[in-house]
Amino acid sequence: MKYICNEAYKPFKKELNGFIDKFEVSGKVFIEGTRNTIKLFSLNNETVNIKAFKVPNIFNQIAYNFFRKSKAERSFEYANTLLKLDIGTPKPIAYFEFSSLFLFKKSYYVSEHLECDLTYRELIHDFNYPNRDTILRAFTRFTYQLHEKDVLFLDHSPGNTLIKINKENYAFYLVDLNRMKFETLSYETRIRNFSRLTPHREMVEVMSDEYAKCLGKEYNEVFQLMWRFTQEFQEKFNRKKRLKKKFLFWRNIG
Repeated sequence: MKYICNEAYKPFKKELNGFIDKFEVSGKVFIEGTRNTIKLFSLNNETVNIKAFKVPNIFNQIAYNFFRKSKAERSFEYANTLLKLDIGTPKPIAYFEFSSLFLFKKSYYVSEHLECDLTYRELIHDFNYPNRDTILRAFTRFTYQLHEKDVLFLDHSPGNTLIKINKENYAFYLVDLNRMKFETLSYETRIRNFSRLTPHREMVEVMSDEYAKCLGKEYNEVFQLMWRFTQEFQEKFNRKKRLKKKFLFWRNIG
């Protein structure tokens, strides 16, 4: 087992190990996914969030064991990097990895559990959400700050930004961090980073307007590119969904 912990939580090594040892039979389920499971545990009057990553396929078991950092390790390291850049994310606590001599197996990422008021997803489904336009513009400025700090969040999608509201102020926190790059971003890379967020043209119009102001560019130029990238992503996403549906249909009648 590999165990790495932030300094402030080293006195709680025994408790953290206990959470991992009994993960399958204890803790409060927060998300039960097909790939990953998130459970909540109480530690020293604080709620901690533990994400258990699914055992990868055989090729990635070899890759993670010898050549690549695991999703848990990347999540932990990226969270620490984001905090150093003054970018919101739940506080990283620790990560655990389990492997055999040649194959990587389970991994866990432990972080602060952050209660939020909403995610970006609510803005997609509720067109009457209070101050929706204001929040969307604030989110766009937050994304601009990510780009200015050379952060490319590859999973910039509806459920991966937590939003806390404090009167008329909005704070944003990134989650699901294992796919990120830290590099100088081109103009097209910046705009493409919005493509996974929404299928709704009016939301893209608002984000384009606000991002154009941040960049000092013409609205039409930014919108045309952002909307094209959004449509390309939606077409690819829907095509993949149709193929999966056909595959499951033929498998079930086979």
